[in-house]
Amino acid sequence: MSTDLKFEAVVIPVADADRSKEFYAGLGWRLDADFAFDNGFRVVQFTPPGSPASVQFGSNITTAEPGTAQGLYLVVADIEAARSELLAAGAKVGEVFHPSAPGAQFEPAADGRVAGTADGRSSYGSFATFSDPDGNTWLLQEVTARIPGRVSEATYGTVAELEEALRRAAKAHGEHEARTGQADENWPAWYAAYLLAERTGSELPQ
Repeated sequence: MSTDLKFEAVVIPVADADRSKEFYAGLGWRLDADFAFDNGFRVVQFTPPGSPASVQFGSNITTAEPGTAQGLYLVVADIEAARSELLAAGAKVGEVFHPSAPGAQFEPAADGRVAGTADGRSSYGSFATFSDPDGNTWLLQEVTARIPGRVSEATYGTVAELEEALRRAAKAHGEHEARTGQADENWPAWYAAYLLAERTGSELPQ
């Protein structure tokens, strides 16, 4: 298919739009719109930092029961840092965990969740959850390296995300220089190749 189909917004059901607006604004998410109409329809849109997609809620916008949106993904480069920032913003974020079996991250029962990050801090393996005032559930997932073919270009949504990527590149480049036994004067090209490969899931430079 040649036509782009850009997934840019998801609607979540809430009981009180003003209460939800206050909650998401408190998290530091960008308020994009708040439009109310004479027929009772109202749409409020927020975008999480660095996200290409937004969340919408309001009045007469969905027939779903408030709180029934579950497992909404928020992908982060550093789950511990993201959790700390959300806690500071007032969100009640659970402890970081990794699933004991496939799909356990979606199960509320604690017996399917093992405390702490995934073994080796493996990409896609570490999670944490929090809910909005209605019980709509957000799922933080740490992704540091993409599965090949999922992404074709290296983009970074925040300064912090790019900084973490550069730190990983610096560490890998230090190991590269140790293997070669000499300083790499062309390190900018090596860094660029590393950042692109890591983001797109390609083979990392050695």
